[in-house]
Amino acid sequence: MIDIGVNLTNSQFDKDRAEVINRAKAAGVSALVLTGTCLEASRAVADYAITEPGFCYATAGIHPHDAKTFDDQSLSVLRTLASRPEVVAIGECGLDYNRDFSPRPQQDAVFEAQLALAAELQLPVFMHCRDAHTRFLDILKPWRSRLPAAVLHCFTGSEAELRDCLALDLHIGITGWICDERRGQELQRLVSLIPGNRLMIETDSPYLLPRDLSPKPASRRNEPAYLPHIARRIAACRGEEPEALLAAATASSLAFFQLQEQ
Repeated sequence: MIDIGVNLTNSQFDKDRAEVINRAKAAGVSALVLTGTCLEASRAVADYAITEPGFCYATAGIHPHDAKTFDDQSLSVLRTLASRPEVVAIGECGLDYNRDFSPRPQQDAVFEAQLALAAELQLPVFMHCRDAHTRFLDILKPWRSRLPAAVLHCFTGSEAELRDCLALDLHIGITGWICDERRGQELQRLVSLIPGNRLMIETDSPYLLPRDLSPKPASRRNEPAYLPHIARRIAACRGEEPEALLAAATASSLAFFQLQEQ
């Protein structure tokens, strides 16, 4: 199984990053895609991926929270990072109109610039959208036919939003949000609408620790070793056997990121 969204350079992993990798492998996780969220993080995840060849890969991008840091040199830096063999996608990029850590016009421009870069380099795109669905689609639609593949990670939207995304041939990333008995009920219902070849799984760790883990971990930190738990929950909601779900999700992820099965 492949965890397509891991924020491994987050400071919460500073004390035991190697142990986190080992626990993931012991849990049956076969690969991690490490998320680049700004230029510094993108460089760091690419550098870390080199230390775990065939197991860790990286994305290179600027998250909407960091769009305010984008300058005349940023695209050149991303292009250079994207040329590295361990970098398998552009992102995390997109829009976040919930927190507005960067001005919306700048978020829009930086998202479109990264879509253009992905189209130029023919790399897939790893995307974020929160409370910005209409604007997100407006920016993405003109580029979609020029992109080899695109995933909306950590999907938590409505049925109408999901159908819009599927109509654009997007892949959908599902996290431990589906394990939340309070906030995850809508996602539990909707996940069966996602075609098997468009569904991918992720922890988004260290965020979104599954609330229904038993026994509950002492720490609230999420990590890739919990990916099998999330996969079992998704399979239950879809009425599938976990093995069938994992086989389909793994095949989708390998094809999406153009990875070689280890």
